Amino acid sequence: MKNLTSIQPSTTKPARLAALKQSFQDWSSGPDLLTRVTKRLSTTLSLESQLSMVAEEISATIPFDSMQYRHRIARQDFVFSTGMGGPHRCEYRLTLEGTHYGCLTFHRRQKFSDEELAGIEMMLSAAICPLRNACQFIAIEQAALTDSLTGIGNKRALDEELKRAAALADRLGAPCSLILCDLDHFKLINDNHGHVVGDHILAKTAEKLEQAIRNSDTVYRFGGEEFAILLPHTGENEARDVAERIRMALEAIRVDGGETPLTVTASCGVAMHLVDEQPEQWMARADEALYRAKAGGRNCTRVFASIS
Repeated sequence: MKNLTSIQPSTTKPARLAALKQSFQDWSSGPDLLTRVTKRLSTTLSLESQLSMVAEEISATIPFDSMQYRHRIARQDFVFSTGMGGPHRCEYRLTLEGTHYGCLTFHRRQKFSDEELAGIEMMLSAAICPLRNACQFIAIEQAALTDSLTGIGNKRALDEELKRAAALADRLGAPCSLILCDLDHFKLINDNHGHVVGDHILAKTAEKLEQAIRNSDTVYRFGGEEFAILLPHTGENEARDVAERIRMALEAIRVDGGETPLTVTASCGVAMHLVDEQPEQWMARADEALYRAKAGGRNCTRVFASIS
């Protein structure tokens, strides 16, 4: 087997090397608009930054009053907007190789001419590949923070959000509460009915939890049958009410178990964030409240009361 470091080129092709050098110089200093757009967009994988660049580059050639972008990535809506509207608009569905990467809409007080519309399309043709890459990067990031079975946030996502929520609560002086929810005797379901049925119940649980909370609240699966619900701007009494609503919603789950439908119950622990409290301490207090709920007979809610 030859050592690759010892292999020498047998011939030299000066003409091709010169052409390559010239192409690189043209690309590096190319004044044309599309080259500049492509190069700018390739400097970042931030979709928001890329869209700002697209807006700047297009508006420099084709003025508009506002630009909006909408796309759903990994179960989350991504919205970008700049400027104020106008009665006339043009809309583009961004598609590459059969895959959709969002809708881009431009508004203006004056109607767009055919030449301007063609110009926007040329600009977007140069931008679509970098925009695709940014969308895929977001999807990969979200996948790393998502529980594959239920589609909700995983423990890593919970840990990151607890840090943000604690810092925000301290800065704003606003209440923020955490609910830990554990399905009672869930191991018996897996043992007696199999993991397929158990997984179905877990998926149903996540669905019920999301239905029982506000849009501003978030749900996470951080263990086998353990879930967490983060409630910003929510005090102890309100969080207790939410936990009770969750508990009753989970009691309504019915899954085919043969002769009789399978049902589940849940125990909940609630803790409101304390000033200057570390996320780990906050989590530990909620876990202690959950332990008390289980020790108290399960299918109930306990609150780790804050010190007044």
